Amino acid sequence: MQFFGKKKKSDGKNEKQKTNVELVGNILTKGMVSVKDIVAPSFVEVDFNYIKIDEKFYRTLFVVGYPRYVSPNWLSSLIAYDHPLYISTFIYPTESAQILKDLRRKIAEMEATIESDIKAGKVVDPTVQVSLDDALTLQAELAQGSERFFQFAFYITIPADSEKELDRYSKEVESTLGSLLIVAKKATLEMEEGFKSTLPMFSDKLKIWRNMDTTSLATMFPFSTASLTANEGVLYGVNEHDGSLVIFDRFTLENANSVILGKSGGGKSFLVKLESLRQLLMGSEMIIIDPENEYQKMCEVFGGEFVSFSISSPYKINPFELNADNPEPDELANKILNLHSLMRVIMGELTPAQDALLDRALVLTYKQKGITQDPETYKIEPPLLEDLYKVFLGYETPEAAEMATRLEKFIKGSAAGVFNQHSNFDIKNRFTVFGIRDLEENLRPVAMYIILDYIWNRVRRNQVRRLLVIDEAWYLIKHKDSAQYLHSFAKRARKYHLGLTTITQDVEDFLSIEEGRAILTNSSLQILLKQSTAAVDKITEVFHLTGGEKHFLLSTGIGEGLFFAGQAHVAIKVIASEKEMEMLSQT
Repeated sequence: MQFFGKKKKSDGKNEKQKTNVELVGNILTKGMVSVKDIVAPSFVEVDFNYIKIDEKFYRTLFVVGYPRYVSPNWLSSLIAYDHPLYISTFIYPTESAQILKDLRRKIAEMEATIESDIKAGKVVDPTVQVSLDDALTLQAELAQGSERFFQFAFYITIPADSEKELDRYSKEVESTLGSLLIVAKKATLEMEEGFKSTLPMFSDKLKIWRNMDTTSLATMFPFSTASLTANEGVLYGVNEHDGSLVIFDRFTLENANSVILGKSGGGKSFLVKLESLRQLLMGSEMIIIDPENEYQKMCEVFGGEFVSFSISSPYKINPFELNADNPEPDELANKILNLHSLMRVIMGELTPAQDALLDRALVLTYKQKGITQDPETYKIEPPLLEDLYKVFLGYETPEAAEMATRLEKFIKGSAAGVFNQHSNFDIKNRFTVFGIRDLEENLRPVAMYIILDYIWNRVRRNQVRRLLVIDEAWYLIKHKDSAQYLHSFAKRARKYHLGLTTITQDVEDFLSIEEGRAILTNSSLQILLKQSTAAVDKITEVFHLTGGEKHFLLSTGIGEGLFFAGQAHVAIKVIASEKEMEMLSQT
């Protein structure tokens, strides 16, 4: 070969390769082979009702008839069909003036038909009457400018590996379209044009159009499902609309709170356990208030600490304890206000005079221990419930004696010792569960309130990424004061890197209370699992659900429901890996 006018020695093999490259280059240079020639199939066979390209068969359907009434995303069953489909739509805007002129003529024809039928004594054809009503409505909307008119084409190409497969898929697609009241026909003798019309080349070769107004056309767009997938976070489940994953990091939202509502047996506990497991893997700390000890085994399996509250339990919490390490400016005043709410949960409703007496007694209880507004005094050993009881007795008035009597159960009675001792433990484990099943029913709201207050002090002292789960939150919601405290907790949690998860099966009562709805609005995530018929109407009203979503919540299976994140929501199915299922089955 000649290179730059000099001869070089070369072996025959290399010389042959270089010669071939040179020949191909010369052919391309002379235009003998184009890009189309390179990418073109080996052969194309065009038949009456299919087109065969290489070894693949294709058949195109065009749509000529549509239902009268539809809802958004009504084509989802076609989009979700379990076989590849090439779907193409073409939209051509038209002049409203011309459409109005045609409509006037068409309306006059239909009115004349109806009038002639009436004069002849015939029954008016209902289809003509319905068409006339629709035309009059459309005419008014076009004249007002609230609607525009378009010509619309809708084509579907079905691929298959054999003619037999092609026939089977065609029948299935036609059946799916038929169930939607769509009339579709094969592009017989125009299969090549149909195939080209569904290629991503923006070329409408069939030109089979149907008139559509703006509203009707909007419902044709199948992509109305929200995608709730973030780049980081934990997996909550699968989007049942499009099969995508629902992944969120709660701590990247405006707040990390969530609310889970569902009837008993709907999968609430499994979802919380699964999220807790995944959050632990993400480095978050987990604290759970467990009224039924459902999370005890899980706590043991994952090396957590289970703190059981009962008459004989060694664990004690003093509700009078102050945050001495990281006090707020009004630490003592705020603590006294919280104790006001706690005492109303313990003692019931108080008159204004009793409330004033309680306030004086609480201030005196701390003062007797040497604790004042000075933060240095917060390090002094705090008083106990028994000290407040003694202060009431010391007033020697009938009203004070009555209030002391209400506290007596917790000092000398059946609940003695549960909340009348100094705190003897601290939250040091990354996974801590407070179990209160062994307390009697009417003591559980008291225990939950005291535990919440104790956790709040710990949260402020050590600010790390932490989640607090309150199961059966209706125990707190049914008391006005504890409901207000829980609402306050939800509002302030974000400042201390805390995410609050509120769970309840008593949905109707939760949403009928102002504090319950406020907690809901202060939660970035809301998860609705299977609902009872008694609660679903309230759920529908609060969440503005459609009829289909309402029916979905009534008929859904375990672990399925609606997942709300801000303004977007999707149908979700909670999923777990085999390893997760194996680990959680032990709990």
